[in-house]
Amino acid sequence: MRAFLFPIFCVLAAGACRALEPVSEGAGRLNAAFDAMHVEDHWIAGAIVDWKTGDPTGKPVTDAGKHTHCSQFAAAACERLGIYILRPPEHSAVQLANAQFDWLASPAGKESGWTAVVDAAAAQDFANKGRVVVAVCKNPDPKKPGHIALVRPGTRTPSELSAEGPDIIQAGGHNYNCGRLKKGFANHPGAFEKGGIRFFAHTVR
Repeated sequence: MRAFLFPIFCVLAAGACRALEPVSEGAGRLNAAFDAMHVEDHWIAGAIVDWKTGDPTGKPVTDAGKHTHCSQFAAAACERLGIYILRPPEHSAVQLANAQFDWLASPAGKESGWTAVVDAAAAQDFANKGRVVVAVCKNPDPKKPGHIALVRPGTRTPSELSAEGPDIIQAGGHNYNCGRLKKGFANHPGAFEKGGIRFFAHTVR
C-alpha cells in the first residue's frame, strides 16, 4: 500500500515552530490528534483539573502547590490514542511525572508496549513514523515534581536537535501546543544539558 504524505504545520504564537516539510501519514494523524487536545486552553496551571479533559473541577486549592498538569495531559493524550501510560486512578496526580518516569523504565512499562529510545534524534525519527514518543525527567528531589511532554513530528537538523531538542506539546507552568524541548524543560535546570531527559516510544495501533 502506498503511503500518503501530509503537509504538517506547527503553530505557536511565540514563533518557536516553523512550517514543517511533509513527513508521513502516521505523523499527520499524530499531529492532528495533538492539535485536537487544545492544550493551551486546558490543563491550565493553578487549578485542580479533570485529568482526561483538562477542565477545572471546581475543587478549591488548599495548599501552596503550583498544580501544574504535565503528567495528566500526557496521560490524557495517550488515552485518546488508545495507549496506556501510568495515570489516575492507578496513581494520584501528585508526583505523577516522577512515577511515570520510573514506570516507563520498569517491566510494567515494557509490558504495556513502551520501549526506551536512545536519544533525541531517534525520538524525532520515531515520532515522524507516527509513534507516540514521550520525553520525561525525574526530579532528584523526591518532594518535587518531574516533567513529561510528548514529541511532535517534525523536521529538525542534527544540530538543532542537539542544541534545543525536538518540538514538543506539553502542559506545565506554561502550556505549549508546539515548543522546543529545551524550553519546555527549563524549570528543571540541567535536565536537558546533562542528559536527564529520557525518551520512550509506543506504537499507535
